[in-house]
Amino acid sequence: MKQPKIFVLDTNIILHDYRCIHRFQDNDLVIPMAVLEELDKFKKGNDALSYNARGFMREIDRLTTGRNFGRDGVSLGKNQGDIKVEINHPFPPELEKCFVDDTQDHRILSTAMWVRDNNPGRFTALVTKDVNLRMKAKSVGMTAQDYLTDKLDENKVDDTTHRDVIYIDIVEPEKLHELEYGSGSVDPKGILQGTPKANQLYKFFWAQGDGKHSVCARYDADSHVLRLIKKRYVSGIGPRNDEQKMAIDACLNPDIKLVSLTGGAGTGKTLIALASALEQANDYETIILSRPAIVLSNQEIGFLPGDQKSKMSPFIQPLMDNLGVIKGNFKPGSKQNDKIDAMLNSGKLEISPLAYIRGRSLSKCYFIIDEAQNLTPHEVKTIITRAGEGSKIVFTGDIFQIDQPYLDQWSNGLTHLNDKMCGQKLFSHVNLTKGERSELSELAAKLL
Repeated sequence: MKQPKIFVLDTNIILHDYRCIHRFQDNDLVIPMAVLEELDKFKKGNDALSYNARGFMREIDRLTTGRNFGRDGVSLGKNQGDIKVEINHPFPPELEKCFVDDTQDHRILSTAMWVRDNNPGRFTALVTKDVNLRMKAKSVGMTAQDYLTDKLDENKVDDTTHRDVIYIDIVEPEKLHELEYGSGSVDPKGILQGTPKANQLYKFFWAQGDGKHSVCARYDADSHVLRLIKKRYVSGIGPRNDEQKMAIDACLNPDIKLVSLTGGAGTGKTLIALASALEQANDYETIILSRPAIVLSNQEIGFLPGDQKSKMSPFIQPLMDNLGVIKGNFKPGSKQNDKIDAMLNSGKLEISPLAYIRGRSLSKCYFIIDEAQNLTPHEVKTIITRAGEGSKIVFTGDIFQIDQPYLDQWSNGLTHLNDKMCGQKLFSHVNLTKGERSELSELAAKLL
């Protein structure tokens, strides 16, 4: 029989998904001792990395209850392979001078090469999300792979089913007369082919005079009708394009409990989410704003001085900037501005570190998570499962501006959310394409 493969896991795989050891089918896994040494540094803390480190150690402890790893390791379970911890091994003599620095990455790579050389005839690969380590491994002839279990295959994503807005050129515009000028809804038969997915967005346009006329609609799966999306103002903020109009409609719809707003810099994602939340302040007990504490240099929040509020200040400043834009629409001392200040002082409008969301139950809460592209799929799941009765969650982010070193366009939590939730009645996704921050910002986004 064909022998199972051997996968040597790097630390970042475990910190990304501590349940990863159960996702390699019937293949065998090797954990270098250097990985356990690195995990020991992450066991204390409240962030996702610490949570995954502790979860992995508990899982390994459970598997080895009453026994040792031994030469062949221990079984991961029925129809799964074995797992073992391998002590650190040096590089072969001919490569010792190539890797002078004694780093954990080099220890992991040298151990992976030892495992390969001592298991002839079996496929052995180092699995790591560290691109640089993969390049080092490949340069010395060691097979290295990325962790692909939670990474979407871009070639298998059907563009027609995951498209945000479907544009349809209407030949007989009179069919939409009831939608635009009548009750605001119309039977999609005769307009659309087949049955669309829940909350699918449409933009219908047709020739009128010397130009084009258009109307936006959303498919209501409960009533099986197309509903008109009107231009609405929220907290003094009005839409400047059709995508923003659709985003406001999704954020205001009480039947849509989960919203994803994506788009480049200056497209209005965060501003629309925050303005919509303030517009519905009477419908929710709390409005919570949060974002991952990740900076360009990947510096941890603990390096910043002060208490929790002081540490979070640099990260929440963009949210405060958007709040300032909303307040700027009203006169100083107006009822609207006084209401926003009162909400901040009373805690009804709360800016909270995302690291402390685990364990909370958020009932009747409007929860906005900014920069969500820097979250893993597991972190997104953790956040959504905190939602209690009467709550609404809005994720905003740009999947092309990821600061998390081990995530990319196809493996981040925001992309997973849009793919897995597509077609659900409680979910709506709007991609904002046009920058509205300023003419300079839009020019830079296009050319630089």
